[in-house]
Amino acid sequence: MYKRVLVATDGSSLSDKAVAAAIDLALLTGAELVSVNVAHIQPYGYFEGSMLLNQTDFEANQKHVEQAAQRVADAVRDTALAKGVRRADAVVMKSNQVAEAIIHAAKNQDCDLIVMASHGRRSLARLLLGSETLHVLTHSHIPVLVLR
Repeated sequence: MYKRVLVATDGSSLSDKAVAAAIDLALLTGAELVSVNVAHIQPYGYFEGSMLLNQTDFEANQKHVEQAAQRVADAVRDTALAKGVRRADAVVMKSNQVAEAIIHAAKNQDCDLIVMASHGRRSLARLLLGSETLHVLTHSHIPVLVLR
């Protein structure tokens, strides 16, 4: 059925439910699993919405963010392999546009399903905070499985 499943994770307990479901689905269908975490690109100066940092501090901060993202993606990959998924990869995307990065990763990794969690926000919270999951749902040409 599925050959390659992408699971988007941020390391939260809610995304852990999506990870568990994606691993189970990969095991059930014999699919490969791709774990994706998006590392936010940090603003560099006042005009980008942050305090001005010197280049060394900026690079150290960005490296820390990327390493944390890699640890989250690697943990999912390692869990999937330990449970018997035949192949699992860990990918970190660097972007401030989370939904677009997830869609791009799914295309680049030749995935035929995206699995992700939804916070289930409603009304004003949804309007103010937006929804990365909704953006993926409405812009992806790859099927999306959403879990709450």
